[in-house]
Amino acid sequence: MEEKAFVPLFRTSPFLENNGPFYQKKEGDELIVGLRVLEKHVNGRGYAHAGILMTLADIAIGYSAAFSEEPPLNLVTISLNNDFMSSAKLGDWLEARVVISKKGRTLLYASATVLKNEVKVLRSNAIYSIVSPKSK
Repeated sequence: MEEKAFVPLFRTSPFLENNGPFYQKKEGDELIVGLRVLEKHVNGRGYAHAGILMTLADIAIGYSAAFSEEPPLNLVTISLNNDFMSSAKLGDWLEARVVISKKGRTLLYASATVLKNEVKVLRSNAIYSIVSPKSK
């Protein structure tokens, strides 16, 4: 896991600006999303807050799934279930890797594993609704 190969995430929002910075790297068709744990990401004990870990997973899954097609899918998170396996602390580099399990007409199922030096920190399983673009 090398942070050097990462560049700033290709898309942003006020929420991402507040909680990032987030980074990306492409490996073939796979989008990997990275984050350096900063002071603003830690809880009172100095560990990465569960909320930032789940945010990293949700961003990675959502962007990977949305941009797996052209034009990109419009997705809304229905369910995000998380299992914490380890912890991360201030200064740690994290990477989220995604697997899309199934895409139907209206639902998409995927998961992400957040890693710290190849150690699993979080496993996140998600269901997204595929919504039609709103007509203007």
